Amino acid sequence: MNWQVIRPLKETNENEKLLTAAKISRQLDQYIKNQNQLSQRVLSNQQVPSALMGGYRSTDSAEGLRQNRILKEMMFEAIGPSVDIRDMIIYDLDGRAVASYIGYSTNPSLLEPDLKEKLDQNEYILYRQPNGISAFDRAIINQNGQIYGYLSIQLDQSDLQLSTEDVAVGDVYVLDQNRQIISSSRNAKEQSELSFLQMRDGESSGMYLDGDSNYIAYDMSENTGWITYVVTPKRAVLGSVNSVQYLSILLITLLMLFSFVYIYFTTRNLLLPIRKLRSQISRINYSNLNVKVDNQSHNNELMALSDSFQELLDRLQQSIESEKLALQEEMKARNSALQAQIAPHFIHNALYLISIAAQEGKNKAVSDMCKQLSDSLRYIVSSPYQHVSLAEELEHTRNYLSLVQQNYENDLEWEIIADDAANLIQLPRLVIQPFVENCIEHAFDNTDPPWRILIRVQLYNGIWAIEISDNGEGIAPDKMNEIMDNISNSEDREHKLHMPSSFGNMGVVNTVNRLKLMYKNRLFFNLYNNTGEDKGATVQIIASLTEDFY
Repeated sequence: MNWQVIRPLKETNENEKLLTAAKISRQLDQYIKNQNQLSQRVLSNQQVPSALMGGYRSTDSAEGLRQNRILKEMMFEAIGPSVDIRDMIIYDLDGRAVASYIGYSTNPSLLEPDLKEKLDQNEYILYRQPNGISAFDRAIINQNGQIYGYLSIQLDQSDLQLSTEDVAVGDVYVLDQNRQIISSSRNAKEQSELSFLQMRDGESSGMYLDGDSNYIAYDMSENTGWITYVVTPKRAVLGSVNSVQYLSILLITLLMLFSFVYIYFTTRNLLLPIRKLRSQISRINYSNLNVKVDNQSHNNELMALSDSFQELLDRLQQSIESEKLALQEEMKARNSALQAQIAPHFIHNALYLISIAAQEGKNKAVSDMCKQLSDSLRYIVSSPYQHVSLAEELEHTRNYLSLVQQNYENDLEWEIIADDAANLIQLPRLVIQPFVENCIEHAFDNTDPPWRILIRVQLYNGIWAIEISDNGEGIAPDKMNEIMDNISNSEDREHKLHMPSSFGNMGVVNTVNRLKLMYKNRLFFNLYNNTGEDKGATVQIIASLTEDFY
């Protein structure tokens, strides 16, 4: 028991602590690797050096606001909807903050000459700021080695803390090269009490016992230089070993006692079956020769149990397949119902425009509009359950805008900007056209022509975005809040049944709901008023092509 069970168990428990320290260290390495990739995505954008080329500009000026907006857009494209950092700050060559993604605070330590010298000489540096926040900094440099500024990513303490919470017993400490705490478990000691944490010379990982009989496993990362310590009380490491040892002694003792009892009763009853058999033979006569003998093996019960279990698995598989089929049919029905609510609005508006053109005697326009309406109806009713490419949806939108322009003529100007990447994006039918129809029906009520509509499609690093902008009067803040609340509360069935059909309600909510049925939590929807010379509003739809984006 000692050689075959207890010693291997002790070695296994000790190795588990070493593996735990290495696992936490690898998790932190992966988190820093993610920040390195994030910084590379920012630096790979050629607009960042261009924005910093003119140096620092105050945000009180128009150039400063434009510089800040460009840099924030670049940071948003790199970070995306999922944010695992505290903040991102871009500095000029003098260490002044030019733009901040969130804007918690600036980094005063970046003004120190020795820190800037390290940034110029290294790919990136990791350090703990005086305010206790860990930062990932690197220089913004082009292919010719010219430095334009500095990028600082302030790490999220909760993400650093998350890797230390996997240890059930003991404490975890992560220290940097200066022995400053990067993260630690909840009940860990303070910075001033960590003198017992040491490393053996020449070893990047190992284990030792401290003065309080605690097992201390450590692992140093080659990438970050951070050292992970896992401190576990000796009783926790050897508790299972001692339990096995005591249990083994108890089992052996009980086994010996049982053996003595078993031998005693076995020797006493050894001849009992033979005596019973002789007694039965002596009582057999002609009248009771018909004796049924059970020749079945006891293993048949196990075979019957196995057959019953297999039958249960078969029924369970059939139930799962039926449930999956019912769920698919429900999703199709929901999508079809939502799409059916939007189609009548489009047909009603198109027929109304055709009737106006007919009353004005525009025979050619009526003929063209009827053909375009026919093409649109064919697109709507053909294979309603199947998704379409964004290119097909844009072609339907062009058809609709051409139909509408027959009535508005030169008062309506529209443009669609998209490339061949639109063929890669799959959407439900009638996603873009309802937003365009809302622009025409509601956005230009109090705006003088020409009325402009711009549809822009962008695809970057597996994320696609659609923006639909107009130059109308914009949307009132209370109306915008109502629209976003309707989208947030659209899971309420009672709310769906009583939802009005005005702008921001049925059209917008149904369209977003159909996108949610397809993209689930990979979808981001936003609605905001434009700033600058062209007023109006913009609808923004962003989603990921990959299912593991969030």
